[in-house]
Amino acid sequence: MNTNEIPVGIVGLGLMGCSIVTCLLIAGHQVAAIAPLSADMEHAERRIREHLQKSWENGLIDNEPEYYLRRLILTEDYDVLYPCKLVNECTIENIDIKASVYKKIEAVIKPDAILSSNTSAIPISQLQKLTQYPERFLGLHWSEPAHTTRFLEIICGEQSDIKYGEYLYELSHQWGKEPILVRKDIAGFITNRLMYAMYREAISLVENGYATIEDVDRSCRNNAGYFMTLVGVFRWMDLTGVPAYHTVMKNLLPTLNNSTEVPELIDKVVREGGKGVLNSHGFYEYEPGEAEVWEETFKEFTYEIRELALKYPADIVKRRLAEKNMAKDAAGS
Repeated sequence: MNTNEIPVGIVGLGLMGCSIVTCLLIAGHQVAAIAPLSADMEHAERRIREHLQKSWENGLIDNEPEYYLRRLILTEDYDVLYPCKLVNECTIENIDIKASVYKKIEAVIKPDAILSSNTSAIPISQLQKLTQYPERFLGLHWSEPAHTTRFLEIICGEQSDIKYGEYLYELSHQWGKEPILVRKDIAGFITNRLMYAMYREAISLVENGYATIEDVDRSCRNNAGYFMTLVGVFRWMDLTGVPAYHTVMKNLLPTLNNSTEVPELIDKVVREGGKGVLNSHGFYEYEPGEAEVWEETFKEFTYEIRELALKYPADIVKRRLAEKNMAKDAAGS
C-alpha cells in the first residue's frame, strides 16, 4: 500500500492524538488533524514537532521534522476531512462527546471512508450505533507513545464489516505495528482484559499487606518485564514448561482476587485528585521536579526499547529457521 495516497484524519489532539498523528506522518500519510477543543491548538503542533525531533535524534526517521510537518494540516475545521479514507477519533471517554464528534465527522467524509475510535473502555458495538454507517466503524486501540510502540488493536463491533478490519490490519504494518485483529467485540478488548486482571491482583497484594507498591512494581519489571518484549504468555509457558503452570493453577487460581469493586487504594488516589505524574500525585510520592524527570526518562526508554525490540520481530524464529535450512541445503549440494 502506498501511504502517500491514503489521506487520514485524526480528531482529538491530546497526548494520545498527537503521538498518533506523529506515527501516521512518519508512515507517509497526509494527515488532517482536528482539534475539537480550541485549547488543543495551543499545544498540539509543539508536541508533534517534539515527537518528530526526538524521532530524528534517535534515528527513527531519516529527515528532520519540517519534512513531515509539510504533510500536516492542523485545524478546528472538520471540512478538511473530506478526502480522508480513514478518520480516527481520539477524544475523551464520554459517549455524548463522541456522538457529537461522529456527527461532525460524518457530515463531511464519504460513505466508504473508515471511521474508527481510539476508545479503550467503551464497546465498539455501542459506539457504532451512534453512526450513520455502522458497518464502516471499528476500533483502533493504540498505545502511548503511538509512534514508537509496536502495539495496535483493531476491533470489529457487531455490525462492522470484516473487510475494513482486514484492510486496517494490512495498512497498519506500514505504521510499524504488529497488529491484533479482534474479530469479536468484547469489553476491554484483549490487552486491557489481560492488564486489568494484573492491576487488580497487584492492588490486592498491596492492600492486604503482602508487599509494598515498590515491591510489586519490582516484581513486574524483573519478571514479566524481562521476557515480554520477546514473547507473550503462551510462548512463555511453552518455553518454560507447560505442565508446571497446569500444576500451579490448581492451587493458585482459587486464591486470586476476583472482586468486581474498584479497589480502595486507587479510589483514594482519585478522590484526592491524584493523576499520577501529571500532577505529581499518584501511588508514589514525588519530590519537586521528579515527575517531569520520570516523563523524560520514559520517553527516552521508549526509543531504546523499540530499537532492541525491532531486532526480535514476531517472525524472528521462522527467519532464523529458514536461514539454517538454506545453509543446510547449500552444504548438502
